[in-house]
Amino acid sequence: MKKKIVSAVLCLSMAAALLAGCGSSSSTTADTAEETTEAETEEEVAEEEAEAVEETEEVAEESEEAAEVTTVTEGVLTMGTNAAFPPYEYYDDADEIVGIDAEIAEALAEKLGLTLEIVDMDFSSIITSVQSGKIDVGIAGMTVTEDRLENVNFTDSYATGIQVIIVPEGSEITSVDDLSNEDILIGVQEGTTGHTYCSDDYGEDRVIAYTNGATAVQALLQGKVDCVVIDEQPALSYVEANEGLEILETEYVVEDYAIAVSKDNEALLDALNTALAELIEDGTVQSILDTYITAE
Repeated sequence: MKKKIVSAVLCLSMAAALLAGCGSSSSTTADTAEETTEAETEEEVAEEEAEAVEETEEVAEESEEAAEVTTVTEGVLTMGTNAAFPPYEYYDDADEIVGIDAEIAEALAEKLGLTLEIVDMDFSSIITSVQSGKIDVGIAGMTVTEDRLENVNFTDSYATGIQVIIVPEGSEITSVDDLSNEDILIGVQEGTTGHTYCSDDYGEDRVIAYTNGATAVQALLQGKVDCVVIDEQPALSYVEANEGLEILETEYVVEDYAIAVSKDNEALLDALNTALAELIEDGTVQSILDTYITAE
C-alpha cells in the first residue's frame, strides 16, 4: 500500500515538473519574441530618424543654395523680353505676357523659390539691361553668339530656332541665294541674329532694322522691303495673321536659344542651369514647347 502511495507521489511530482517545464519554455519564447519585436521597432525608429535627418539636411542644403542666389529684387526673378515674338512671348487678350519663354521662366522661378516678373523692352536693350543689373535674365528667343558672350553669360540651350525668309506670294525671291541680288531690301528685327547675319552677308545698306518683327512684316506688306528674315515660329504666326505672305522652304540658318545672365552672377547661372536640366529631364520644357508649337 505504501509503495503505491509513493509511486503516485512520484508520478504527481514528475507531472508537476513537466508542467513547470512547459510553463517556463512558453514564457521564455514570449520574452524572446517580445525582445525581437522591440529590437525591430527600435531599428525601424532609428531608420526613420536617420531618413528624417537626411531630409532635413537636404532641405537645409537646398535652402543654403537658394540663399546664395541673389537677384535685382529680393525674392523676384526679373525677366527682360520683347513681347512681340509669338509664340515665345506676346500679349494675350487679357494684356498679359504669355508664351514659351514666359512659361519656362515661370517654371524656373518656381524651382528657385522666386516670383517671376516680366519686363517688356526693345530686344536690342535686353543684353545691356542684364549687363547693367536692371534685370536678372534675358529670355527672348535669344541665340548665343560670340558678340553677346563678350557681355553676358548664357545658360544651356532650351530650344532650337530657325531663321527663315518671309516674302509676298508670287515673289521673285524663291531661295536664300536670291538675297544676293543687290536690289533687294531685307527687313529684320533690330538686334537679332537675323539682323547680324543679314548685315554681315549682304551689307548694312541693304538691311532695314525695325524695333520688332510685327513692324518689319508691316513694312513688307507696304512694299518698303522685299522680304523679312526672322525666326520660324513668329514667322508662322505673322504669315497666318496676314494674307498674301508665305515662308520660303529653304532655311536661312539654324541656332539654339538660351538665357542671358550677368557675368557677375555665377550663382544664378549655376542655379538656372540646374533647374533647367531638371525641367528638361522631367519633360516640362518639351510639354511647354508642344503646347505652342504644333508639329507639321
